[in-house]
Amino acid sequence: MIKNMIKYTALATLLLGVVGAAEIDVKVINTTSGSNFTPLLISVHESSTKLFMPGMPSSLSLQMMAEGGDISGLVTDLDALGADSVANPAAGLLAPGANATATLTTDATNDSLSIVAMILPTNDGFIALNGWKVPTEPGTYMVPLHAYDAGTEANDEIINGAGAPGMPGIPADPGGNGGTGATGVMTTVEGFVHIHRGVLGDFNPTGGVSDLDSTTHRWLNPIATAIITVK
Repeated sequence: MIKNMIKYTALATLLLGVVGAAEIDVKVINTTSGSNFTPLLISVHESSTKLFMPGMPSSLSLQMMAEGGDISGLVTDLDALGADSVANPAAGLLAPGANATATLTTDATNDSLSIVAMILPTNDGFIALNGWKVPTEPGTYMVPLHAYDAGTEANDEIINGAGAPGMPGIPADPGGNGGTGATGVMTTVEGFVHIHRGVLGDFNPTGGVSDLDSTTHRWLNPIATAIITVK
């Protein structure tokens, strides 16, 4: 009798594990007209995990991603928590209008979805979905992604090749529409994560306050879309 109860319990546990797991496809679309996203990180993880908290200082891992597009720190952090992650599904930059898709597995533990990538050209701007609870009902869900500011660097809008944490400036403009010789827009470092105000830009390609082109690089939130298909 006891042996049968053990068998039934083990079978029930196995079945619950299968029922609790679900495969999801996550498509991220760059809906800007002139900004690129650095390598994406898409992850499902436990609900208590957040990649950042608005109004609070950024972690070093988030700063590395937001200032230079380096997602390795966040990947390490999530791997240590047993998350299921896909790094760089676009195999490089995600251009305006382009999309990338990742397939992940949710379960009773990893039931929340996060997406991040740096926005180029910005100083420390990034797109994010931060711990979105994945529905258990099969279907397709569309979620807008907003731009955040890591608050770790002044938004000077100067393109100078800088991408290391703590180094002011923008690494590059992949679209080739940036200027040179800017004096800088801001010198203030906010010190906390917040919704990005957008870029200012100007009309001067060889001077002015910004190396960004206000006719090409300016955007309003949301600037990306995630389409999640729960199977």
